[in-house]
Amino acid sequence: MNNLWGDSLSGFWSAWIIVITLGSIGFAFWLLYANRKTDKTPDAEGNVETTGHAADGIEEYDNPLPRWWFQLYVGTVIFSLGYLVLYPGLGNFAGVLGWTQEGQWEEEVARAEERFTPIFAQYQEIPIPELARDAEAMQVAERIYLNNCAVCHGSNAQGGYGFPNLTDDDWLYGGEPEQILTSLIRGRNGLMPSWQQLGEQNIENVTQHVLALSDLEHDAERAERGAATFASVCAACHMPDGTGNQALGAPNLTNDIWLYQAPGQSVADSVRQTLRNGRNGHMPAQAAYIGEERVHLVAAYVYSLRFRD
Repeated sequence: MNNLWGDSLSGFWSAWIIVITLGSIGFAFWLLYANRKTDKTPDAEGNVETTGHAADGIEEYDNPLPRWWFQLYVGTVIFSLGYLVLYPGLGNFAGVLGWTQEGQWEEEVARAEERFTPIFAQYQEIPIPELARDAEAMQVAERIYLNNCAVCHGSNAQGGYGFPNLTDDDWLYGGEPEQILTSLIRGRNGLMPSWQQLGEQNIENVTQHVLALSDLEHDAERAERGAATFASVCAACHMPDGTGNQALGAPNLTNDIWLYQAPGQSVADSVRQTLRNGRNGHMPAQAAYIGEERVHLVAAYVYSLRFRD
């Protein structure tokens, strides 16, 4: 109940829940008991009382519930009242046992930390390149990755629209152990500003130049015109030759790998959209969520992906 209403309920809502819960149980029990009849013996003429319902000449006898059925229902009422006394469920009443789902979760986490923290501490002492070749450690690391990273980068780590592929050699911020650790511990915030102020003609020229950098089909005349614009507004981040800058997270524009190319979208349309609207990328810091000892394992797992077929 605390999850729904916060740490505690107001007096009104607490009383409301108590009245509704106990009232519903009491009414259901009274309804069953009030309609329970035990005297069902036939009269002198052998007739048995009916409910008055009939269909196709067949009448419904007003017989009582089987005894075992009635007793079972009474048992469920007693169980529900006992449960409400022992466990939280009636407004702000915490229950005689003092149990809460948050408390149980914290106990389970504490037991897990006590069991696994020494193991993670041992792994943290091993350099990432060496740890990446430890098959047993990578099984542990893969489970952490799947629970925390796969939602963005995919269970196969091949990324998706706006989420980098971790299995290739194209790294926005670098793919060495220290760089991977920094990405996981501190997170990353990428910003590509909108260049809509250049106008559509210049955007098209720069688009053609970017296509030329990756040796893709392009308009040579427009690409030549776009080179000057690229040099003045893009080269500061992407470098004059378009190979990118890992210190800034500026992508390499010469390898025909496009982070924001949607399925079915052409490279040219993706580049135009990026130039017009800009891009914002955010990689959240993971250390606060899973702990630095687990981050070390995940970094080794990501580093190990380069050794896989």
